[in-house]
Amino acid sequence: MFSRARLRDAEEHAWPHRPNEKDGDVDVTHQQRGSGGSQRTRRRTPVLVGLGATVTLLLTACSSPTPGSGSTWDLVSRGWLPGADDVASINPITRSLWVGSWIAALAIGIVVWGLTFWVIVRYRRRKGETGLPPQLRYYVPMEVLYTIVPLFMVGVLFFYTARDQAEIEARYPDPAVNIEVVGKRWAWDFNYRDEDVYETSAQVPMQAGLSDEQVEAEIPTLYMPVGQSAEITIHSRDVIHSFFVPAFTYKKDMVPGRTNYMSVTPEREGVYSGKCAELCGEYHSAMLFNVAVVSQAEYDEQMSALRARGQTGALDVDLGPSDLAPNQIGLPTGQKTETTG
Repeated sequence: MFSRARLRDAEEHAWPHRPNEKDGDVDVTHQQRGSGGSQRTRRRTPVLVGLGATVTLLLTACSSPTPGSGSTWDLVSRGWLPGADDVASINPITRSLWVGSWIAALAIGIVVWGLTFWVIVRYRRRKGETGLPPQLRYYVPMEVLYTIVPLFMVGVLFFYTARDQAEIEARYPDPAVNIEVVGKRWAWDFNYRDEDVYETSAQVPMQAGLSDEQVEAEIPTLYMPVGQSAEITIHSRDVIHSFFVPAFTYKKDMVPGRTNYMSVTPEREGVYSGKCAELCGEYHSAMLFNVAVVSQAEYDEQMSALRARGQTGALDVDLGPSDLAPNQIGLPTGQKTETTG
């Protein structure tokens, strides 16, 4: 609802006084010119702010063009994907597809926006025009164009997606490391097949009052040697889970009764967070793990530590809660097991 004062103000702007008309002792013509100047200034302000922000972003982006440095340039060049290009062998492939898709989308957007604004300006109603412009029922060349062009764009996107997916999904013929990952509500088991040892875990505690250090100490860690090709065999023990390491820029679903594979070569040492990326029940958010990419010597040392703890062999995929010890079912020791199903 507009007030009477605002309506009067709108009418005054819609029907300005004639040139040189006086309103009391004040020259209304000069008022209009001053008002118009201030309006033009206000219209310029957002444009200037936008240009300033763009220039600032470009200058900041160009200040540190070192890949993997975490600079603005690094983030922009990767399309804000997590991690870096040299964490795993998958990274350059996913980055190329991701950034290429966005460039194509922006290019198409610029063309569409440009044509839209051109039509708005070119075919706007001009002063003195009345009625409707000539109406066309159909225009065959245009209809053919906006049918073929979208199909072509989808076909190009499909081609590059299928090509990169095939490359990522290709299994190594002879991987140096074979690891089996088993998801369970709401924790993880890791079977190191080559070393004949395993690691198991319980649900990460989420009680109030725990420090970050206490929670981090309970998160299980999957160890991988740097620079070694690895095949990760993926299973689920109960419901659908998803094995996701953001730094690897790839994830793989874990479906009960089905075996999936992920072939990857970790290329940079470090500890990377992982999680279940498929809603799997009440404590889905606590289904966390880490991936530690370490040297071969440290990897061998960790395998020896598991062997020394008596964790030899492998935990079978078909094991249920009743077959496991309390600290292996995915729940903290002492918690009821009926909720695991």
